[in-house]
Amino acid sequence: MFAPLLGRPLLGWTLQAFADCDAVDAVIIIGSEPDLPRLREIGEQFGGGKVVGVVTGGGTRQESVRLGLSAIPETATHVAVHDAARCCVTPELIAHTVVAAKNSHGAATAAYPVSDSLARGERNNTLQSGAGIALLGEYVDRAALWSVQTPQTFDAALLRHAHQYALDEGLAATDDASFYQRYFFHVAIVPASPENIKVTRPEDLELAEAILARRLAKSSSTPSVSTFRVGHGYDVHQFAVGRPLWLGGVHFVESPVGLLGHSDADALLHAVCDALLGAAGMGDIGVLFPPSDMAHKDRRSIEFLDEVKARLDAEGWRVGNVDISVLAEMPKIAPRAGTIRETIAVSLGISADAVSVKATTNEKMGFVGRGEGIAVHATVLIQR
Repeated sequence: MFAPLLGRPLLGWTLQAFADCDAVDAVIIIGSEPDLPRLREIGEQFGGGKVVGVVTGGGTRQESVRLGLSAIPETATHVAVHDAARCCVTPELIAHTVVAAKNSHGAATAAYPVSDSLARGERNNTLQSGAGIALLGEYVDRAALWSVQTPQTFDAALLRHAHQYALDEGLAATDDASFYQRYFFHVAIVPASPENIKVTRPEDLELAEAILARRLAKSSSTPSVSTFRVGHGYDVHQFAVGRPLWLGGVHFVESPVGLLGHSDADALLHAVCDALLGAAGMGDIGVLFPPSDMAHKDRRSIEFLDEVKARLDAEGWRVGNVDISVLAEMPKIAPRAGTIRETIAVSLGISADAVSVKATTNEKMGFVGRGEGIAVHATVLIQR
């Protein structure tokens, strides 16, 4: 789901289709626990404001859908279930399944007629890896066969019942239409396209890229490919007696010295600000917050970062990640690194795992090695 595809995560393309579909009111993303923060970010960025929930799934697709259904309001009349890996789905196909479900026993699925000859035969991991020999068995008539895809749209209440019945029976299946059809009514077929592929192998990713690139070229109304920028910031301050030490928006109360500067002299946040401003082509921290301006005297640098973020927001830039390296003989940064990451993440509106804080000494060399001050490097990625 996070594989890069034409400048955005694969999941971003899937969500964009649902965001652009007028038949869809809200979207819920189901994922594994460690992925939830990243899924929320992608949902905010590409969901068009329709993502109303990101919930933890289960050990199987079936269990994950059932958990997702529990997050849908009881007032919802219909629900569409879609494999996020089908990133080439179109708003039109989604809408067609919704209309068909409403007009035909409460259920409809996207499907494509099978065109290949079909035959029974051995299928195991050895053969799939290229080893061994398989022999064709009985041929299967393809005339009435369909390759079932998603989205699949259902009467929401009946799909809940179908999943509960399957759970009670201990029945497992690979899609939701089979449950619905077992317990209620036949599912209507909405003819789909061979382009509605499910990305499962590396070569599928290349095919999806070709499909989406062709669509981008054909339609100027399709959102443009994202622009990425990288910025680097560097700041250094010398130690001064009688000043509090602030680094990354965190007060190191145990430090006998602080950093010399016009503001609170937070070299770490200054480096991050410069990296962000540089990536966006907005100058540097000295231009925005000049030391000659008494309004910034002893001002907290976290306020600088908040203002830089506001300026990026105004130009449509979103922060991807921040990587920080602190060069200092003292204080010890590692015990406070988590708090620094959280502080920066809150200011920039990103998850803490998108902020890295590393520290090292200068092996007793130079002004840092002599304990005269602190130097900080910061690298950022921004996108719009």
